[in-house]
Amino acid sequence: MADLPSTARPRANAARILTIVGFVFAVLALLISPIIFGVLGIVAGIVGAVLGDKPLGWYAAAASVVGAIIGTVIAAALLN
Repeated sequence: MADLPSTARPRANAARILTIVGFVFAVLALLISPIIFGVLGIVAGIVGAVLGDKPLGWYAAAASVVGAIIGTVIAAALLN
């Protein structure tokens, strides 16, 4: 079997850890502080994706955006 070169970067442990941190920040953005944890989750997800955890890193960044938006809506509803 031939060893075919891959254009994808190999996944590192740091990439998976940043992706998990991105998902945790998405939940914290939903529950605690949407702006701060939303931005941190987006950054962690994007860095995780760039380091090699391609699909899950982008999903973590998207989940952080959704968590920040829903968290902001919930906070606005509770304050009014």
